[in-house]
Amino acid sequence: MRRTRLSMAVAAMAVLLPALPLEAQQFGAAAAVSGDVVLVSEPMNQDGPAQVHVYRRAGDDWIEEGTLQRPEGGEEIDYFGRFLAIEGDELFVGGTTFDDTTGAVWRFRRAGDGWDFVDHIRPADVGPGDSFGRAGVVEDGLFFVSSLGHMGTGAVWVFRQEGDRWVEEAKLLPENGPEGHFFGWSMAYDGEGDRLLVGAMTQQTQNRGAVHVFRREGPGQWTQEAALDPGEDAPAGLQFGAAVAWLDGLALVGAPGADGFAGAVQVFERNAMTNAWSPGLTLTAHDRQEGAGFGASVAPAEGGLWVGAPAADRAGRVYAMGYDPASGRFTDVRKMGGLDQDVGDQFGATVALGDDVAVVGQVGDDFNMGSAIILGRRTGEWRAQAKVMGETPAALPALTGEDVACQGGEADQFPCDNVDIVSFLPVQAIGGGRGAETNDVWGWTDPETGREIAIVGRTDGTAFIDITDANRPVYLGNLPKTPGSRGNAWRDIKVFENHAYVVADGALDHGMQVFDLTRLRDVRSPPATFEPDVLYEGIASAHNIVINEETGFAYAVGANSGGETCGGALHIIDINEPKDPTFVGCFADTRTGRAGTGYSHDAQCFVYDGPDREHAGKEICFGSNETALAISDVSDKENPVAISAADYPNVGYAHQGWITPDHRYFFMNDEGDESNAVQSGQPMEGTRTLVWDVEDLDDPIMVKEHFGETFTIDHNLYIKDDLMYQSNYVSGLRILDISDPLNPREVGYLDTVPWSEEVEFDGSWSNYPYFQSGTIVVSSGREGIFFLKYNPPNLIP
Repeated sequence: MRRTRLSMAVAAMAVLLPALPLEAQQFGAAAAVSGDVVLVSEPMNQDGPAQVHVYRRAGDDWIEEGTLQRPEGGEEIDYFGRFLAIEGDELFVGGTTFDDTTGAVWRFRRAGDGWDFVDHIRPADVGPGDSFGRAGVVEDGLFFVSSLGHMGTGAVWVFRQEGDRWVEEAKLLPENGPEGHFFGWSMAYDGEGDRLLVGAMTQQTQNRGAVHVFRREGPGQWTQEAALDPGEDAPAGLQFGAAVAWLDGLALVGAPGADGFAGAVQVFERNAMTNAWSPGLTLTAHDRQEGAGFGASVAPAEGGLWVGAPAADRAGRVYAMGYDPASGRFTDVRKMGGLDQDVGDQFGATVALGDDVAVVGQVGDDFNMGSAIILGRRTGEWRAQAKVMGETPAALPALTGEDVACQGGEADQFPCDNVDIVSFLPVQAIGGGRGAETNDVWGWTDPETGREIAIVGRTDGTAFIDITDANRPVYLGNLPKTPGSRGNAWRDIKVFENHAYVVADGALDHGMQVFDLTRLRDVRSPPATFEPDVLYEGIASAHNIVINEETGFAYAVGANSGGETCGGALHIIDINEPKDPTFVGCFADTRTGRAGTGYSHDAQCFVYDGPDREHAGKEICFGSNETALAISDVSDKENPVAISAADYPNVGYAHQGWITPDHRYFFMNDEGDESNAVQSGQPMEGTRTLVWDVEDLDDPIMVKEHFGETFTIDHNLYIKDDLMYQSNYVSGLRILDISDPLNPREVGYLDTVPWSEEVEFDGSWSNYPYFQSGTIVVSSGREGIFFLKYNPPNLIP
């Protein structure tokens, strides 16, 4: 494999990963240790109810001995396992969205090798929207539970153990606390000092955060002793209070957003005479890394402290620090990782410590399905012993061998009209690992053999599938994501001169892969694993790759994370020598894009031959630029020209579009308008498609808002002749007759996600309708890849 770089010097951009506790919702979101028993939660199980996994040590191994689910049954999304707290033989499990987001805590008691449900713990004055059960701490006969939404500010309830019951002792509210600032996000109790730390990590302006200190004067008597904050001059986005802990009377506050998300832990000391609190040491990683998130989790350990940095070294690390109480110094830092780590695992997002056993959550592992690492200590050394995770969701069965006709409104289990299933392969059958999903698709027809090849993007790579016999697709092989890059939702593919060009968004150092498709002619033992022929490193990540096959120029758009990003606008590449992509320049219409940089989410570039003869023969790009439609003349690569920019009513996110064959109309989708309408309480009558009259390129006019027959989010659309093929997420593929462009009419569909009609980002991502055989390639996220055929109705005159 050959690498090619920009010939000009380009300053690499540091990758800023957000502080990560907000994403801790998957397997490993919470954990608890009790002797030789480890419990790990899975609050957002994709294949069934949320659950808590129970593991027991057996020699050097860890065996799963069972799972706990809420006793009410059902598969309501309740975040059961949002926190785990254990003391003695009692286990407490929080679930914030149970009962219409009222929330609850379930109490279990150890019974032999199992756990029996005892009762619920929930105060009488919580209701929908309170999300009771966000965080929980149990120690010395006191149990603290937070609610982020109660009274708008959040609250913490204190329960006291009386025999076999837990009775409410007090409710703690922040003094002069503002609404919506996550009071109760984190908590820690110091039994010796009878003090409770409560983190409110977005309190103050711009998410700086704060921590409240409460002191117990006696049963039911609590006072707020102090409000710790990072100071008036602290920068925005600290997330101060994302994690809190006590160590030898010191209050420790995690601020993973500090210093460019490198992160820090602030130490506070109390004056024993006045009870006043003041900042002391600031702990940081010895190998400071921008974006590491040091301080996302903080846990006291025997003789020191563990601090999680979920993006350190891109996969996550835990820093174990020694502490000398006599001198007050932190020493002997040891940096720990997990097992078989990959970029984006987020090792260190959560930490639970026992005497000789620890659990570290990796909530980003396998595309946010999550996992956890169990560590054991022997002769003073901590070592990773096991990686545990939930079950991989069951794959849909493949459909191959013969057409599944659309009859009676269904093809197999999929609702349809005038669209048959030729075949279907689940994502696991085309190289997708645990948690992988499909995304973009494109196609290639071998000019020598006529064979039709579907090119299917996945979150972890690219699959090549021979669909010449579309009833019997053959998975030829996999082009993995670039080593060291992060798997992510976005991958985009285009083809030029028998070469595929592949980019990925938010993937760090991925670059643009160039793959010679003629290598697929002789795959002797499929599936094969391929390497790209060339890796273009002029960009790191990009949202899309646009290719004008007539001119041999490619345009990377939405570039980020490094290289020459061009502000996310057009990064122009000469690919006339397919294996020697060469950077040419940038172009941006800065009237567009949310940041005013001309950011383009997607574009279509072509040699114009439409009614505006002033621009005939020019290379024109239509950009869907977040806030507007942007039309540009890029014929002269050294001096591109912005022709026009046009916004429209109720802009959500100008996403993507396609020109009609006569270059008269441009059909565009907006990925944000449907969800915006739902949030505003005024849903649209259907999925909105924008129709632009571009007879005059200098003055494009939106002449039609077409509303579809279903109300879901639209994503990608393509036009072939008089038909438009829309991938509209959970409503699947929709086919519209646009022979009358001002009056589109749905003539066929296949719903790839029949179990959901929510306005959400699941389901059909994209489609490719250009094969001569008529086979339509349709990707559908978690489901896999569909090969379909449109059967227009026979009209009787």
